[in-house]
Amino acid sequence: MHPEHTAHDTHLVHSHAKELDIPGTVNLKPAARIVHGFGSGVCEALPVQLVNDIFFLHERGKRLGIYTVCLCFGATGPLYAGYMLNGGYSWRLFFYVEFAFAVALLIFAFFVVEETTYHRKVLQEISDSPVDEDKPNVHAAETAASSTDIPTRKTFLEQLKFWGIWEKDSDFFLMMARSFTYFLVPHVLWVVTTYGIYIGLGALAFNFTFPLKITAPPYNWSELNSGLITLATLIGYGLALPFMTSSDRLAARLTKRNNGIREAEMRLGVMLPAMLIAPAGLVVFGFAAERNLHWISYFAAVAMTQFASYFYFTFTLAYAIDSYQSNISEMLIAMNLGKQAISFGMGINLLEWIVEHGYAVMIAGVFGSMVLANNLFLPVFMIFGKRIRAFMSRTWLARVHKSSIREIATH
Repeated sequence: MHPEHTAHDTHLVHSHAKELDIPGTVNLKPAARIVHGFGSGVCEALPVQLVNDIFFLHERGKRLGIYTVCLCFGATGPLYAGYMLNGGYSWRLFFYVEFAFAVALLIFAFFVVEETTYHRKVLQEISDSPVDEDKPNVHAAETAASSTDIPTRKTFLEQLKFWGIWEKDSDFFLMMARSFTYFLVPHVLWVVTTYGIYIGLGALAFNFTFPLKITAPPYNWSELNSGLITLATLIGYGLALPFMTSSDRLAARLTKRNNGIREAEMRLGVMLPAMLIAPAGLVVFGFAAERNLHWISYFAAVAMTQFASYFYFTFTLAYAIDSYQSNISEMLIAMNLGKQAISFGMGINLLEWIVEHGYAVMIAGVFGSMVLANNLFLPVFMIFGKRIRAFMSRTWLARVHKSSIREIATH
């Protein structure tokens, strides 16, 4: 992970520097953002892989929760940019600030993110002497101890090395092609639709429509304050923070009741309240916009939806990782590509749909129904998730991936 993180953070810094030198023309700016996205986009996948590599099974829910909150707090960026522009500063100031954060991230990642690739050696017996029948356990313990090759711990300077680390057992292009087959896995597809729908229908609907509504009669807010809706996002995720360890605690308790046997579905129970809160938030937002209700209703709707989205963002991802513990990097490729494609497709004609059909029909009706339909798969996976995994293990897809397993999460 160390060389990948360093390389992409370096590209991110370089793209920001080049973007600041580009004049503000219509044609060049979108191209610069595409180049910039190449460096920043991978940052969504690498932290998840790091969580899987570093932390134990009972710790991943909390760590993925921290990742989710930090990722979603990025939606407040337009608020800061708006106040910078209103203060008389150039639009370049915002990108200079972003450039500074990118440099800080590069420095932090270089010194903190350790390489997690580890090639485990197969233990072999070094003694062919017959086993003492009187002391079989002692001999087995001595044999295991003598056979174990414990690698020496690297020094801090050795950990900073980002060259000479290469996964030679995996075909690069074949791995990318094979990752698309994960779209056929129900557990992974649920994560993809969850992220895509919540980003495309929830976040984009709020950020696109609220400024248009709040600056028009009867509200007549100034354009400067139209970005304050992001405060509702902060409130929603802030209210969800106390539940960061809830899935780990529930899974630990159910594991204890199940004679110490852990199953992936054990963490899903904490998502049941959020299953209905998110669609209710979209219904409130849609009717508030349709009937020009009090502005506080917009904030309540966004806070409700974002509060519920925290549970679905975090724990569906943790559930998929718990369900399929081999070749997780390939699964993350499919997840990131899928969610970006769905969110882009849902948001590209959002305003046209609203103008044609109205706020109540599109946001409360169509968008709310899609979120509800996605959320209702929760009880399906809680009840039948284990059977679905057992069925998938007997399909041709399992045979394709069985021969390519290079990494298994063993903790």
